[in-house]
Amino acid sequence: MQKVTVNMVSDVVCPWCIVGYQRLQEAIKTLDNVEVDIKFHPFELNPNMPEEGQNLREHIMQKYGISAEQSAQNRARLVEAGEELGFAFNFTDDSRMQNTFKAHQLIHFAAENNLEEEMKLRLFKAYFTEGKDVNDLSVLVELAESVGLEKTQAEDVLKSGKYADVVREEENLWLQRGIQSVPTFVIGNQGVAGAQEPATLAAFISQAASQQ
Repeated sequence: MQKVTVNMVSDVVCPWCIVGYQRLQEAIKTLDNVEVDIKFHPFELNPNMPEEGQNLREHIMQKYGISAEQSAQNRARLVEAGEELGFAFNFTDDSRMQNTFKAHQLIHFAAENNLEEEMKLRLFKAYFTEGKDVNDLSVLVELAESVGLEKTQAEDVLKSGKYADVVREEENLWLQRGIQSVPTFVIGNQGVAGAQEPATLAAFISQAASQQ
């Protein structure tokens, strides 16, 4: 059994990131004699997003210069992509883009307790399916507890900013490596940008395994 590490650079408010993750899971199912270890790395789509966030549709229209109709079409594509992969996107007119710096600190804390993947997935679901504010301290603490992290410790980590510097350093590291958009999968020596189809991801993983 060969082992391949897939480094996934992503943000928890990036819809194509959860689509990409689900497609990666589909890719893994097709592989024989290859064990895949997924490592998550932080990226903020909107590092300057204010604490209160911004209306999602308004944000997308401003950021990408698209119309309300184009925004609605984009949402419909995402909902369809999610349905195909068993993930529910529940967009509403009140959906908000959030600051995710605290969420990335929580994921780092979870990683130290071997709950990184569980925490990441719980944040995706909280934001996209349940419409929760993943920048709110009480929400984050509740989500941390739901995956098995100690509630008081999680709260202390977030209030103190214990991992703020290390998360910021890691974000900067990936930016310096040229990653400008997410999701980006780093598989072996290859960087694969975007929510690629399962067959494409499987091919990159198989190639990385054969080069070991």
